[in-house]
Amino acid sequence: MAVINRLLSNMPRNPGSSNIKIALLVLALGIVIALLLYTQNIVRQLQEKEHRYADLYVKALEYLGSEQASENPDLTLITEEIINKIDFPVIIADPNRRPSGYKNIDVDTALKGEALTAFLEKRMEAMSDKPPLVLTYQDTIVTQYVYYDESTLVKQLRILPYIEIAVAALFIFIGYVSFSYIKRTEQANIWVGMAKETAHQLGTPLSSLLGWLTLLRETPALPSAAGGLLEEMRNDVERLQRIALRFSKIGSRPELTPQNVRDIVDRSIAYYTRRLPKFGKKVDITCTDTGGDTRVLCNAELLEWVFENLLKNALEAIEGPSGRIDFLIHTAGSNAIIDVSDTGKGIDLRTRKDIFRPGYSTKKRGWGLGLSLSRRIVEDYHKGKIFVLTSDPRRGTTFRIKLRKA
Repeated sequence: MAVINRLLSNMPRNPGSSNIKIALLVLALGIVIALLLYTQNIVRQLQEKEHRYADLYVKALEYLGSEQASENPDLTLITEEIINKIDFPVIIADPNRRPSGYKNIDVDTALKGEALTAFLEKRMEAMSDKPPLVLTYQDTIVTQYVYYDESTLVKQLRILPYIEIAVAALFIFIGYVSFSYIKRTEQANIWVGMAKETAHQLGTPLSSLLGWLTLLRETPALPSAAGGLLEEMRNDVERLQRIALRFSKIGSRPELTPQNVRDIVDRSIAYYTRRLPKFGKKVDITCTDTGGDTRVLCNAELLEWVFENLLKNALEAIEGPSGRIDFLIHTAGSNAIIDVSDTGKGIDLRTRKDIFRPGYSTKKRGWGLGLSLSRRIVEDYHKGKIFVLTSDPRRGTTFRIKLRKA
């Protein structure tokens, strides 16, 4: 036990895991933004390049229709190096903006006449986000309009960063889930191993103590006044045996039977009521049952442990000479609800998410296992929920436990 205590005392009380997560998130967002900006810059450069090509395409068409072209019989450079190498969609329209030709557009060969015209007009509307280039004759007479769209390469580059981000996010998500699962499994194995080892180490001396107590009770020369003391010692040893039994059940699937929650709460309250003088405070512990069926399928020994942990935390949270701890048992649909309220110092909002984490504790002494084990018992073994319902420095804290009715 001393070795375990030393190990746990060396564990960090409040590791900056949240700060690390925030830093990694900010770094990831920075990488995503940089990737988007870089890709969008490339896309913009390609768009400008395609716009220059489109402008050159219009100038080539103007030249082919000019008198200079009729005087120059060799137009191979223009037709093969400019017009034929355009790789983005182009629609040529007459002065009335009716389609008269197209290039690099997938058209169903069955479309003819008006159907083809209607199809091309729809594509022209989709291209209207960029103003069409104007083909003129003698710089004044509009002969054609040239509509153009982004090439397939530019469109693919535009969506590329989003695909990369989606793949990276999926990879990070899978990695996070996998590592979280491994971490939880390792933590569970550590706590389970510690619990079982603790139960094993307690078992032998407890059995020996019970034997010695039995021998002492049977000793004829024992003063009669010592009988009461021996009975109290036996109660404490039996209490230690129950604690060892609880530890031995951690990691194993406990047997669940229908139990009345009120009976389990009353036993926990009775145990701590007898030990209130040790805390040096005047604390009223009450239990209110609003009625209804509050039987749940549970392991009474483990569930009693949960209530005792909450009682112990509540007593330590009450800093003044007096206070109150109230249990409220009621039902909501198919659930039995147990609210445990105290008039203590409350829980700071920044640390509220850490209170159920193994090893976390705000006290100078303590293992930081009480609430962690309570959550494991309630959620893993009983498929219920335990959480902080409310917490206020002026009014105290209320924990809520939800268990499925039997």
